Amino acid sequence: MNFHNGVFMCLIFRTVLLGVVFLLARMPVYGAPDVPPTVLWQEAIEYSRPTDESLQINIARPKQGDGPFPAVLCIHGGGFRAGKRESYDPLCIKLAERGYVAATMTYRLAPKHQFPAAVHDTKAAVRWLRANAATYKIDPTRIGTTGSSAGGHLAQFLAVTANVPQFEGTGGNQNQSSSVSCVVNVYGPSDFTKSYGHSVDAHEVLPLWFGGNLETKRDLHIQGSPLFWVTPNASPTLCIHGTLDAYVAHEQAVWLVDKLQAAAVDAELLTLEGAGHGFKGPDAEMAEKALFEYFDASLKKDLTHNK
Repeated sequence: MNFHNGVFMCLIFRTVLLGVVFLLARMPVYGAPDVPPTVLWQEAIEYSRPTDESLQINIARPKQGDGPFPAVLCIHGGGFRAGKRESYDPLCIKLAERGYVAATMTYRLAPKHQFPAAVHDTKAAVRWLRANAATYKIDPTRIGTTGSSAGGHLAQFLAVTANVPQFEGTGGNQNQSSSVSCVVNVYGPSDFTKSYGHSVDAHEVLPLWFGGNLETKRDLHIQGSPLFWVTPNASPTLCIHGTLDAYVAHEQAVWLVDKLQAAAVDAELLTLEGAGHGFKGPDAEMAEKALFEYFDASLKKDLTHNK
């Protein structure tokens, strides 16, 4: 009996171990980025310290030129409960090569930190960029933002809630504005009241972030939806979304762009036919090309003093 128990326990241990190895193999590993000689790269700069938690950014900027340069804040995805700022290191470096100061940020995650903590952090990061504009050669009047999935939502939220006091938080540099000039929203949700039943993980993710589901926390689902904050003062927007996205339905981008356009805000939707959540191959290339072109058109127009 003891022999069989021992064999059984070994089989359980082996199964658990294989499961852990499988999960670790699926987790992205972010090593040191490949930084070209034309780019200045700085890591782990603290931009805010709410509740004794150090929130940091990585920054890439052109090595040559006096600036000031337009800036882009990149916000990672991960269902508001996971993700790393390092996932946007490569894009930040590409943006720096194109003449931008690009930053990728850490923000507080659910379930420990629920809405609107992450919103407060993104606004603190924008205010920090403005407060340190001289140090990093940033043009404080030309700051854009981008993100994917949950990061796309947070980027869009910046674009529709400028000067809304309840979302500013107390993350520092309160004398600075958290407004942004434009946003590239990559498959970010816009209306959480219509996510349940139309997303494979909304029923898991959203209750963690809002502290309850749609029935128990409907008010927060509404408050946390960018769609309901659209006004004529919203920032110009490019949404990029695939038609086969199982996590954030394509219609979420359609609703948002329609409402922005109805408010006379410049808004565009790039639909990638057959693309899912997390672009790959030609879809990823097309999305990145559109992002660069949009930021160039929005943040570099009539800009001649950054060379």
